[in-house]
Amino acid sequence: IMAGRFAVRDVERSRVRRHPQPPFTTSTLQQEASRKLRLSASRTMRIAQQLYEGADIGGESVGLITYMRTDSVQLSREAIGSTRAVIKNQYGDTYLPEKPRIYKTRTKNAQEAHEAIRPTDLTCRPQDVANALDPDQQRLYELIWKRTVASEMASAEFDQIAADIAAADGQIVLRATGSVPVFDGFLVLYQEGRDDPSEDEESDDRALPPLKPGEALTRDAVRPEQHFTQPPPRYTEASVVKRLEELGIGRPSTYASILEILKARKYVLLEKGRFVPEDRGRIVTAFLANFFERYVQYNFTAEMEERLDDISGGRIDWKTVLREFWQAFGPAVDGTKDLSVSQVITTLDEYLGVHFFPETGTGVDARLCPGCNTGRLGLKLGKFGAFIGCSGYPECRFTRALALQVPGGDGKNGAELIGPRELGPHPTTGKPVSVRKGPYGHYVQVELDNGEEKPRRASIPKPLDPTTIELEMAVKLLSLPREIGLHPESGKPVTAGLGRFGPYVQHEGAYRSVDSVEEVLSIGLNRAVDLLAAPARRGANTLRALGAHPVDGKPVAIMSGRYGPYIRHLKTNAPLPRDKTPEEVTLDEAVQLLAARAARPDSGRRKPAGRRQSKAPPAAKPAAKSKRKPRAPVAAAGD
Repeated sequence: IMAGRFAVRDVERSRVRRHPQPPFTTSTLQQEASRKLRLSASRTMRIAQQLYEGADIGGESVGLITYMRTDSVQLSREAIGSTRAVIKNQYGDTYLPEKPRIYKTRTKNAQEAHEAIRPTDLTCRPQDVANALDPDQQRLYELIWKRTVASEMASAEFDQIAADIAAADGQIVLRATGSVPVFDGFLVLYQEGRDDPSEDEESDDRALPPLKPGEALTRDAVRPEQHFTQPPPRYTEASVVKRLEELGIGRPSTYASILEILKARKYVLLEKGRFVPEDRGRIVTAFLANFFERYVQYNFTAEMEERLDDISGGRIDWKTVLREFWQAFGPAVDGTKDLSVSQVITTLDEYLGVHFFPETGTGVDARLCPGCNTGRLGLKLGKFGAFIGCSGYPECRFTRALALQVPGGDGKNGAELIGPRELGPHPTTGKPVSVRKGPYGHYVQVELDNGEEKPRRASIPKPLDPTTIELEMAVKLLSLPREIGLHPESGKPVTAGLGRFGPYVQHEGAYRSVDSVEEVLSIGLNRAVDLLAAPARRGANTLRALGAHPVDGKPVAIMSGRYGPYIRHLKTNAPLPRDKTPEEVTLDEAVQLLAARAARPDSGRRKPAGRRQSKAPPAAKPAAKSKRKPRAPVAAAGD
């Protein structure tokens, strides 16, 4: 095959058509925005809400799209007529089908109170409103406009080709399949994205050059490749929404909140656009699957949705539905409330054993405790959550976290810190130095040589990786706080250390921040004196300016505060949401957070403690002198 000559033996052709996709529903809008624009479901819905509420165009607030929470794929007659007019004017009669396309909803339990998501005015093209929208709004509006117009365009046509290619001796026959575009149709404007890019490579729609029987071909390269069956790709936000819709779980308004809860509660990790299950999510799923199996099955939610539809349609009594639900759910709860914690942990340990203790192929029991070599590792529950521990406790105190995130990595679960990691002897005392994990994070520890109760410990700052830290760095951390030298003016010691708010230098109660951990470990006296001589930085630093407030034009910015970043506008401060970084927050989101903060009853009423001063009563005014003569005293009775 390496030296053979090849020619086309036979070519099979068949004309196929590809029809456009219907206009957007809530779920398909979220899917396409995730694939094409890299927007989360919640972000997509917020932008769609803004487009629905309207933009300032020509001095008027104009709603740009129809209602964005809908299951319907139908367009009104006026919208279809306007769309066909746009197609004829911009693309010509060739791209306009003879009859309008009428779509029908195939989604189970669809609620079609609204038409599909479309522009309110099809003649308002994306470039016409670009100046009135921010970049994300403009991109989403363009996506909706193109999808709507393409849904009424002519179908694309392809020649489906299957070509047999034979070697000169006729013993080897290769087959190539693909397609040749004949008429682009709606593809001139819009093509739906795919959840898995590899689907494009395996598709029969791959383009082939024109081939004729008997045509000689030039061999380019021969690459022997072995293919293995791959597991299905992990879910993206788009494929999760698609799957929820297929199973009939939830409503258009719930898809975004479902995804946000999964991320906010750290049940999953979003890695390169795909969901990776976290150990917390595995434990919760294992608990529900073992003790509430009926209620986590796909068909339970879908059937409940049907029954709720029957209630709203008057086909069933709502009391009957509730009665039947509680008759089954009550015993399920009663059957679990008497379980002990140890019974639950044992069940979860057996269910998740394959995940936490995978076979290594070395013949060594994965559950064998490396600390004592006799105990059995298993799932434990402590004050600070679940962990892996030895069955030989308290004689063996070996523990390890379920999983450890490696700082600075690509988001994948890296090497686990299995128990204490010995680094070597301390260069001064000779006592062992080790890396350990506590309830508040990782730290280094050295045993004391004077028989005291507690060994010396030092926390490992975030920039350092506890799985790769070496003895030299551990010794430096254990030396903090360290004395740098004596101040040239006061003669008092200057020290450097790591505090609650980061690295610092200190002299006689005056503190100054140091830029990095590496600097605090090596800073000299001259540099420390210069820092101490500089004025103390008071107040917060500006991390990012967001722009002018739409109401008063005053600046809105993200500040770095003592307890984390926050949003500031005049005298109003709003904390930054935990799931947001300063780089992700937009001006619109900041304005909403500030408005919510200002609307709180206690906003602006709290006064600093210790500054209240009781007001002295106002001095009494001297009595005005009367011009009347004093009356003579009247004698009391009995005088």
